[in-house]
Amino acid sequence: MTTISDSIRTKLTDAFAPTRLEVVDDSARHAGHAGARPGGQSHFNVLIESAAFAGVGRVARQRQVYAALSEELAGPVHALSLKALAPGE
Repeated sequence: MTTISDSIRTKLTDAFAPTRLEVVDDSARHAGHAGARPGGQSHFNVLIESAAFAGVGRVARQRQVYAALSEELAGPVHALSLKALAPGE
């Protein structure tokens, strides 16, 4: 069974060929809050470093990542904390 975090990791790897990618399920810290699901997999922290972000502004980087994860953000993912970096940043 593929988890939401596996799906996030796969889609970001396919879209951006990152040199660094961290996907952390932070759902346990949000138990009982809006959007939290009993099984977790609803709140994530993502750090991605990719050459694809070189020369691209912060907001544009976020939009690119959100587009790659549109299915997850439209459904099971309630919150996504994102840090998108170019190499050397």
